[in-house]
Amino acid sequence: MHCEERQLPMHSFHTQRRIEFADTDMAGIVHFSRFFVFMETAEHEFQRALGSSAHFEHEGQHIGWPRVSVACEYRSPVRLDDVLDIEVQVLRKGRRALTYGFRFTCGERLVAEGKISCICCVLGTPYPKEGGALTPVPIPSFLADQIEEAPRAGRDP
Repeated sequence: MHCEERQLPMHSFHTQRRIEFADTDMAGIVHFSRFFVFMETAEHEFQRALGSSAHFEHEGQHIGWPRVSVACEYRSPVRLDDVLDIEVQVLRKGRRALTYGFRFTCGERLVAEGKISCICCVLGTPYPKEGGALTPVPIPSFLADQIEEAPRAGRDP
């Protein structure tokens, strides 16, 4: 008899990113806007680790995660060829929404901290037309069952 092993819910994810020339500004440090790209890329890697994606079909509907808010605070510069360690944590899991926290380090040095809040929405088929409405929906159970909030001890106040 074959027993299928159930994956435990995830609340955190870790990835890395080597700084490329295109990430830097004229001063040779990472341009502030790139951290938003790094956060989104890490979020997508987290979703792929759960067997999902940033946009997916579910029960005949196209689902995505429009942003409600994003923020990033910068602590220390990083430069070409530095390797960023990126920790993603689920800070809040609601019925229809997720808030992720991001912590960027380079070695032992804290580089930046960020946050993304997003809503699970039906996007239309295949994408909403100009002016089309996004419809918030509950996070599909196949995904919601795999995500849990991170323990408070690992979060910033």
